[in-house]
Parts: sequence; structure tokens; C-alpha cells
Amino acid sequence: MKTIGIIGGLSPESTMSYYQWLNDGVRAKLGGHHSAKIKMASVDFGEFVALKEKGDWDTQGAMLCEEAQALERAGADFIILATNTMHKMADQIEAALNIPFLHLADATARVIKAQGVKTVGLLGTKYTMALDFYKGRLDEHGVQALVPDPVGIDVVNTVIYDELCHGKVLSASKTAYQDVISDLQSRGAEGVILGCTEITLLIQQADVAIPVFDTTRIHVEEALRLAFEP
Repeated sequence: MKTIGIIGGLSPESTMSYYQWLNDGVRAKLGGHHSAKIKMASVDFGEFVALKEKGDWDTQGAMLCEEAQALERAGADFIILATNTMHKMADQIEAALNIPFLHLADATARVIKAQGVKTVGLLGTKYTMALDFYKGRLDEHGVQALVPDPVGIDVVNTVIYDELCHGKVLSASKTAYQDVISDLQSRGAEGVILGCTEITLLIQQADVAIPVFDTTRIHVEEALRLAFEP
């Protein structure tokens, strides 16, 4: 079993899901008292939120590269970044490493294509929805991503930062997300990407009529596959 390097804390709520599900997956595969081999760097989410608000992506990228390199030195065999938004800096992180970086959007696109879906709705932070780094990566795989209208973007982003990142799961917010997803479906979305690792706290497959692609689950499953790959 390989050692998984995780850059977490962005936010802590989603990182806890990563840690639990990775260990659950190893236990399911190996049984007994086995658990995942993990090296983790957990950063201060507040620092990154403040830098995003200033539009300072370079500093965030440098900080993530430093953490990734520390995990490599500590013995990680590959790196996962436990957040969708900060995959904006994926190329920079990958260039700083001598070990593989497992890109979340690549793993998600492969699952989407395997189900024969070509057009999806994309939910996430305002950065993930509005900027091209994520949509462009999906497009490279032949997957078209639709995003909510400006009001929908604001609703989705506000719930993430003001509620889910603090562990708050509210029924009214679930309804609001379902309305946004219904609108995306009416515009041609055949499925929906939960493109923020906290959204899985709020929305599951049973909550919507079209296929849900939970990036946290997908990323974990791909990390487990790689951890056991010869």
C-alpha cells in the first residue's frame, strides 16, 4: 500500500470526510485492523480565504507548493489536494513535485464519461464556477459544464462559506440547491458535479433527479485505486 499525501484544511469539514473515507476504503479492502497510510498537511483555511478575497493566487500557490514538497520529503508516494477551488493552482503544484499529483477534475471527468454523460451542471465556490480552470479541464475530457445564473452562483457560494465550511447543514439551503440544480437540468444538464468538497454534506443522490457526481467520493476512490496499484 502506497502512502497518500493529503493537503487539507481547505476546509477542515471536507478534510475529515477524506480521512474517514480513505480509511474506510482500506479497511474494506484489507479487513482486520488495517487503515490508510497517510501523510497530511493541514493549513489554516482563514489565511487562504483572505488571500482569495484579495485576488492573491500567487501566494496561495506558493504556500500549497511548499506543503506538497514537505509531504513528498516526508515519504508520500503521491499527492491529493482536498479541495476543488485550489485546483486552480494544480499545474504549479504538479511542477513543484517529483511524485504524481492526482487531479480531482480529471478523476471526475473519467467517471462522468464512463456513465455516458456529456453535459453537467457545476456547483462550487464562485471561483470554481466563474473561472475557467475547472470548466476548461473538464472540456479537455469532452465534458461540457454549465454553471448557475449570477443569483444561483451567489446562493451556492454563500451556503458553502457561511454554512457548510462551519459544519452547518440547513434544510432551507438544501431546497435552494435543489432549485439551482433543477434550473441547470432545464438548461440541458444531464448530471450535476458537486464541485466543492463540502457540498456532499448537503446534497446526495436521493435529493435530485439527475446523476450526482460527488467529487470528494470520486477523488477518494481514485486515490485508493492508486494506493494499491503496483
